[in-house]
Amino acid sequence: MAALIKVEDLKKDYVNDEVVTSVLFGLNFEIEAGDFVAIMGQSGSGKSTLMHILGFLDVLTSGRYLFKGNDVSFLDENQLAQIRNEEVGFVFQAFNLLPKTSVYENVRLPLLYSKAKNHDEIVRKAITAVGLDHRIGNFSNQLSGGEKQRVAIARALVMNPSVIFADEPTGNLDTKSGNAVMEILETLNNQGHTIILVTHESDTANHAKRIIRLRDGLIVDDEKVERRRTVENGELKK
Repeated sequence: MAALIKVEDLKKDYVNDEVVTSVLFGLNFEIEAGDFVAIMGQSGSGKSTLMHILGFLDVLTSGRYLFKGNDVSFLDENQLAQIRNEEVGFVFQAFNLLPKTSVYENVRLPLLYSKAKNHDEIVRKAITAVGLDHRIGNFSNQLSGGEKQRVAIARALVMNPSVIFADEPTGNLDTKSGNAVMEILETLNNQGHTIILVTHESDTANHAKRIIRLRDGLIVDDEKVERRRTVENGELKK
């Protein structure tokens, strides 16, 4: 069975006024369905660029990207948009919610362009999954930061994506709220969802099952997390 994600000699350059800036230098790795992978690195390491390519927000310069066994390396804008809408959910550091719009409507947003039926049932199930039934009618600007991120996770869930990308999901949160968000991601992963977490924080990365470390556009480490940090009691556990 093919890996969910496989990249071969993936490279990414940006060209500006004929000046070429290389960001990623020949990456090779696979991610299986149901995995929980953290991509770590300091600012400038290339981790956000890699996430944008894996999440169909950008395209590689050379190499190959296989998704579900299909070569998706050089899709056009329309093809990228289609696969992104059908296969991928995003959770961003800045939440990206619509202000003065209810939790329900924010979560329902991706379904407006979907052929899925039973929208109401799908939305309510996603909101229940993040523990925000009691906030379903509240506007997003009435929520705490942690609650906003949980709404963003629910919104990512409604299309039942093959993979959820979480880009610095605890970056704007205090420790308690951040733990609540990581607990939800852990639970979703335990239910079979594939999670790819992008972070520069070791404590956050240790919730994953595996860590890929980038430095200056290269993979310097790719290892399983021997002692995972679970939200329960804040302890590292094998």
